[in-house]
Amino acid sequence: MNNQNIQVQQAAIADDEIDLKELFLALWQGKWIIIGTTLIAAVVAVVYALSLPNIYKSEALLAPAEDGQSGGLSALAGQFGGLASFAGVNLGSGTADKTTIALELLKSRSFIGEFVTKHELKPLIMAANGWDQANNKVLFDPEIYDVENYVWLREVEASKRPEPSLLEVHEKFTNEFLSVSQDKETGLVKIGVKHYSPTVAKELTDKLIAQINSTMRSNDISDAEKSIDYLTSALNETSVADMQKVFYQLIEQQQQTKMLASVRDEYSLKTIDPAVVAERKNGPKRALICIFAALLGSMLSTIFILIRSQYTKSKK
Repeated sequence: MNNQNIQVQQAAIADDEIDLKELFLALWQGKWIIIGTTLIAAVVAVVYALSLPNIYKSEALLAPAEDGQSGGLSALAGQFGGLASFAGVNLGSGTADKTTIALELLKSRSFIGEFVTKHELKPLIMAANGWDQANNKVLFDPEIYDVENYVWLREVEASKRPEPSLLEVHEKFTNEFLSVSQDKETGLVKIGVKHYSPTVAKELTDKLIAQINSTMRSNDISDAEKSIDYLTSALNETSVADMQKVFYQLIEQQQQTKMLASVRDEYSLKTIDPAVVAERKNGPKRALICIFAALLGSMLSTIFILIRSQYTKSKK
């Protein structure tokens, strides 16, 4: 019985050796197919990679703007938080929360829509396809946008219009152009914009930072004014001395918030390292494209050779 098992195992090993030899023999016989396919894939990848325009990225490093009144605000929040909430006044919880709100607002549809409309950026986002370095001029796809007549020419489905909607612009801008990140340990924020033109990338980065600070400042001033109006009305309606003292302190805090927002340009995010015009491209990664295409061609041709070998063997 033991001898029979040994013979079966030896036969299985022999079959495996034969299959392995056949495998290498099949690959050797089809080596020119593998080499040719790999070379063709590499050449096509090189041509494709060279046809892609360069993309540049401009990035700024920012920090949450320090609030000199945060200490007093925290004290008021602890002492009168319940009353302030009842009165409809938001005392806040520090600069970290404001930074989170600012970064989420920066990626929102409403903010991007307002930003694009204000600076007339639709063609730069939706129709640009290159950059004339000699003349520092953005190139546009003539099948999408007529630069001379300011007319959209793109062909779209019946449900869409030739001119892109703000929703389409937001989707493309946030997915392909905008990059926002925050270091959880230091709290530092990086805001960057990619574009075919390094000059445009730098300008858009600066404008984004300026507008997010302006929007956050306007929102806080508006909230403070509404809170002051309400607190002033509530103050006039009460005769309790302790309540009047509380209202005066809340009004004073809102006045401080309003004053601080009015005099500081970098209200929410303070620039540490400003954006600059990039001198080196950020993409595309042409070498990686070529390597990946060559590996893919080699792998597909190898699979083809092995399948053909097994088919021929089974047919015999």
